Amino acid sequence: MRFMLTVRFGMEAGNAAVSNGKVAQLLQSAMEQLKPEAAYFGPIDGNRGCYLVVNFDDPSRIPSITESFFQNLHATVTFVPVMSPDELAKGVAALQKANA
Repeated sequence: MRFMLTVRFGMEAGNAAVSNGKVAQLLQSAMEQLKPEAAYFGPIDGNRGCYLVVNFDDPSRIPSITESFFQNLHATVTFVPVMSPDELAKGVAALQKANA
């Protein structure tokens, strides 16, 4: 399943990670582990953060994905299921068929 993963870094931990040079290593490790379809970085609610579009079928991966963000960046992490335009069209067609 495809998810939009939003990671909002804690201010103090984010500042420390930038200052000590660990932020690049943390983000590179996350990119290698998650292999996102898309990744965007920028401010979120006044803090550093990122939006990652990821696919995974096994929800047991969530703890290993989030723990590094929690431990190292004191991040707030959210997962929201998302669809491509083709998947949305398929879902709408199934809904219309079910309501017919």
